[in-house]
Amino acid sequence: MDSHIIYKYFNGLSDKQKEQLDQLGELYTLWNQQINVISRKDMDNFYLHHVLHSLSIAKIVKFKDFTEVMDAGTGGGFPGLPLAIMFPDVNFFLVDSIGKKIKVVNEVSTSLGLKNLTAQQIRMEQVDKTFDFIISRAVTYLPDFMRWTGYKFHQKSFNKLKNGILYLKGGDISEEVNAVKRFKTKTYNLNTHFEEEFFETKKLVHVYR
Repeated sequence: MDSHIIYKYFNGLSDKQKEQLDQLGELYTLWNQQINVISRKDMDNFYLHHVLHSLSIAKIVKFKDFTEVMDAGTGGGFPGLPLAIMFPDVNFFLVDSIGKKIKVVNEVSTSLGLKNLTAQQIRMEQVDKTFDFIISRAVTYLPDFMRWTGYKFHQKSFNKLKNGILYLKGGDISEEVNAVKRFKTKTYNLNTHFEEEFFETKKLVHVYR
């Protein structure tokens, strides 16, 4: 389990960011032994499958300072927590309906000293706030996800990408994307940014008005 795969694709990180990224593996190993938020066998590929996959969003958009982002259905903290390290001046709100997962997120965030992340046990459709972006890693069928979150973003955009949803998913997602009505979509193939086989079928879908 090696964090150096992150530095292969992201340079210019501060010493503090590198230290935080290096700590992630140890912290999740520790917490995963108590509360299983990542499959045991997947911990061997923790930095590739979870951290780098989360940070792939940063290859598509560099969030400007003060951007507000909700990670809906964050599970153990992905993709929101690694992105909170990458963008220390962006505000992240991580939600999940399962309390023990949010406990891990909060414990890891506290250990890392993250000041730009808050996490809450709540269903995504019950969140009564709006954001610039809503991010997620394939928590459900995209049109269902849109029904729960598609009205939760600010009208005015100030990033290079228009406000909307950034949805990480693998495999053939054309049917899901085509089923999204009333919104525009753009799909990014992540294998154009990363050479590892893991990213061969991985995509990021941007849904916006």
